[in-house]
Amino acid sequence: MKETTSKEKMLKKIRKALLEKHDNPYPNLEETPLYQDYTDHLDVLFAEQLSAVSGAFVFCEDEIQLIENLLELAEKKSWRKIYAWEPKLQTLLNKYEFPSYSTDTDFLNADVGITLCESLIARNGSVLISNGSEAGRRLSIYPHIHIVVAYTSQLVLDLKDGFKKLKEKYPEAIPSMVSNITGPSRTADIEKTLVLGAHGPKELYVFLLED
Repeated sequence: MKETTSKEKMLKKIRKALLEKHDNPYPNLEETPLYQDYTDHLDVLFAEQLSAVSGAFVFCEDEIQLIENLLELAEKKSWRKIYAWEPKLQTLLNKYEFPSYSTDTDFLNADVGITLCESLIARNGSVLISNGSEAGRRLSIYPHIHIVVAYTSQLVLDLKDGFKKLKEKYPEAIPSMVSNITGPSRTADIEKTLVLGAHGPKELYVFLLED
């Protein structure tokens, strides 16, 4: 008589389980909210969550304070090659004579990329970006430092709210690249040691302006 192997026993149990009908043990799972309701200030939640993933949050009351903070950081960290490709940002920086590159000249030696964003996701401190803007795909990925200039009207609670804004902004077609950035690039693949800046920027700053 042939002895039944452990594998055959397991397969028989699986077949039997598939043939038997059982009530769903979690009938209301899909209706159960993933997160608790949040009714406090979104900027406070975003700042807390961004800091928790090694990002830096800077609140600016106006454009002048933004430029002052940028100048202070650039001086402190010796940034020289700072790139901003979106016309709205270029107009703002040029207005206060902040030195930056508006083309990709010598881009391989870039220190900093400054971009706008689509939304700020307060729940997990993430920045939603796309290639729908003139910043394209490279500016938020290649330089070692990524600075995001955002406005309070772009704060949303959850990722689904960010995608809703995207659909409203691009009703004809969603951009081909949409990325959700949560803190600096990181990996722990090698010996479980966390390394920042492994596959992208090693520092992320979000400057939030009232609008």
